[in-house]
Amino acid sequence: MGALQNKNGAFEKVGECLYRYSNGVYYARIKIDGKDIKRSLKTTDRDFAKRKLAAFRDEQQQIDRSQGKLTLAELCDRYLKTVQHQKPKTVERKTFIVHRIKTDWPTGKLTQVRNIKPSDVDLWLSRYRFGSASRNLHISCVKEVFNSAVRDRIITISPAAHLHSAKREKPIRLTPTFEQFRAIIADVRSQVFNADAQDSANFLEFLGLAGLGQAEAGSLTPADVDFVAGQIITYRHKTSTGFAIPIFPQVRPLLKLLCEGKAHDARVFKISDAKKALAGACQRLGYPPFSQRSLRRMFITRAIERGVDVKVIAEWQGHKDGGKLILDTYSHVNRVHSQRMAALMTDREPENVIPITAQA
Repeated sequence: MGALQNKNGAFEKVGECLYRYSNGVYYARIKIDGKDIKRSLKTTDRDFAKRKLAAFRDEQQQIDRSQGKLTLAELCDRYLKTVQHQKPKTVERKTFIVHRIKTDWPTGKLTQVRNIKPSDVDLWLSRYRFGSASRNLHISCVKEVFNSAVRDRIITISPAAHLHSAKREKPIRLTPTFEQFRAIIADVRSQVFNADAQDSANFLEFLGLAGLGQAEAGSLTPADVDFVAGQIITYRHKTSTGFAIPIFPQVRPLLKLLCEGKAHDARVFKISDAKKALAGACQRLGYPPFSQRSLRRMFITRAIERGVDVKVIAEWQGHKDGGKLILDTYSHVNRVHSQRMAALMTDREPENVIPITAQA
């Protein structure tokens, strides 16, 4: 390779594949697979330029140049084929976001992947006005798209690598009181013209008394319930882990009734979703639109208020963090509990202690 020429200045070859421009800035010039590649090393320090040249050469050697002309649209289509095994809702969401990438990309969907810059990703995201949750989903998806290009050696660095998830706003979590919960169950049971009323009431009551989620309750079988050992073996679908909870005294009579006469592998509940019955009850009673998840929150709130240790509650929920998530989510309840516990720290004897006096 001869000396580089420029109409505004001159390049001087100062080493193998290393050139210095007239302003002192060093440049790299290498040949990979017969292709001449040039890049500014953006430094006037020769030793630093040598290190950057070596890194640049390694980076370029990792690229599969047979895929150099792959377009953004082709990368998106390739990526979607790799996620079809995921849950239908996840596939649907990612398909929607990928469609946005192909439709709204600032430089067009036919842009070669190797030519996409981080600023292009920023411009694409800036086209939308959405909350932090939706923004994070878009960031996650576009990162996955370009990470697949990195794994296939189309590019060495993802143009989306600089993106960080937005901090989500703290949601308003509607949680019924135990009295409201009782009223909801009674209202659902009273709907005599609804054939599913009793099944829906049983399902909702179990959620609130056992503290399990809809998916865990819906898949429960009598084989999972051990009345002798006093525990329920269940499976947390969100984290794909099994865990056990006690059969609480408040749920034992209901569970006995539901399991009676059923085969071990039969479902305890005839239904796996009672959101319509819950919504109807809330509307008739004039309550906020509580969800089935609200009943689980009620269970946790009530447990904290009754003085149950947070670490134990976390174990009942199948959490592995020792209660951190519960402390963060239910901090408002924990403060009340903390103040009640603080009142016990006194230099006087508790009222329930009977002093023992020495007998003559």
